[in-house]
Amino acid sequence: MTRIRFQQSLDDLKENLLVMAGFAEQAIQRAIEAYRVRDLSICDLVSRSEVAINRMERDIDQAALDLLAMEQPTAIDLRFILSVIKINADLERVGDAAKSISERVRNMEQLGMVELPVDIPRMATLAADMVRKSLQAFIEADAEMARSVLTMDDAVDAMNRAAYRALTKLMEEQSHLAPQALNALMISRSLERVADHATNIAEDVIFWVQGADVRHYKSVNAAKQKSPQPEKAPPATTAG
Repeated sequence: MTRIRFQQSLDDLKENLLVMAGFAEQAIQRAIEAYRVRDLSICDLVSRSEVAINRMERDIDQAALDLLAMEQPTAIDLRFILSVIKINADLERVGDAAKSISERVRNMEQLGMVELPVDIPRMATLAADMVRKSLQAFIEADAEMARSVLTMDDAVDAMNRAAYRALTKLMEEQSHLAPQALNALMISRSLERVADHATNIAEDVIFWVQGADVRHYKSVNAAKQKSPQPEKAPPATTAG
């Protein structure tokens, strides 16, 4: 394969991944709209989109593996192909999360509408923004934009913890609302996973562009902060 053909294959791989990304983003948006308006026909659209997402995941994986088998890519091209494989997997899991949310919406619709102490649409907006921004960083090969996504994850984690506290308290105090609260809790967890997948995508963009492995950066930094600092040696004294 000539260099020109190889570059075209890389471009095609990127384009196909972005098509899949569009499907995954749309699936999350539809799932949250289904939650907001309790429209089961939107849930059906989410379920159908998952079939397409799964098919695209297989096709993209195969195309990436074919490129690895046929060529000896340069370092940056190799990082690009490896990143595509990993981003591909995360996008498929975003699609899975969307389907999980839509299934919870089906359950909630059967149980009837109730007011719950959790702002699912707000959490969904932040998680979807993370996905969108991580993919924009991929399109533009922008490592700094990708790093900004990493800082957004804490907010989603905090919202998920707050939802857990509020909904478990509701289940304890008003047991008749437990089924609805549990479904909302599972939706919150799915959105937290979507944010995690967006974080993974951002990390892969940084790896591709800069060759830096920033996975688990939060746990590493936390460990550094907790580790005892070496004592400073006392100043040397000179003999009088």
